[in-house]
Amino acid sequence: MMKRRLAFVLASMLAAGAVGAAPAAAHGTDPTAPTPGPCAYTPTPDDPAVRPVPLPRDPRHTPDRGTVDVLLRTNLGPIPLELDRAQAPCTVQSFLHLVRHRFYDRTICHRLTAYPTLLVLQCGDPSGTGEGGPGYRYADELPTDLPPAPTDPTGVRKVYARGVLAMANAGPDTNGSQFFLVYGNSALRPNYTIFGGVERPGLRTLDRIAAGGVTPTPEDPAPLDGPPALRTEIRKATVRR
Repeated sequence: MMKRRLAFVLASMLAAGAVGAAPAAAHGTDPTAPTPGPCAYTPTPDDPAVRPVPLPRDPRHTPDRGTVDVLLRTNLGPIPLELDRAQAPCTVQSFLHLVRHRFYDRTICHRLTAYPTLLVLQCGDPSGTGEGGPGYRYADELPTDLPPAPTDPTGVRKVYARGVLAMANAGPDTNGSQFFLVYGNSALRPNYTIFGGVERPGLRTLDRIAAGGVTPTPEDPAPLDGPPALRTEIRKATVRR
């Protein structure tokens, strides 16, 4: 399998803004057959799951109303989330499936960015490398009503506001398990599914993580992209209701 680097590449991020993640195996008789419902969760045998998990249920009438609360219990404080089924029903269905199968338990948030126009914490890969996923992918559910980013005179980039919860990806329709939490207004192309938000106690935890900065290296003593200096571990993710 070709190894893919899923962290931001500096040049591409400055040029276009991107949050990278991979789809990650087989399910059923045909290892490549998608689930039959409207979400069409599709196995990715070339990117097998880094932690065993089946494909999500794909009911014909995917729940598309109301919200669901999820709590990420981290070593640095709680991060409560509110998932919005109406905004992204297939994404919420998948995320809850992974939470219930403990896919996110005992995982680290592997990436923090601190660019002036990109302020996010990225999590969701049990391998901790930024290359892992759940063994399946599914289609985007992209936002259509985001305001233009004031830092982009072309109007191409939009504001992913502080508190947004969105899926990372490796291109169109490659959502898997990796997600990002926006701790400060960020300018991105609207290529990332928004499926909920971070509640106020979670923002306080994110601010603490962000204040610690990115882990320095001998080559870059003050990096703006990389593992958080304060190791951030999701000890347990639970559905609250």
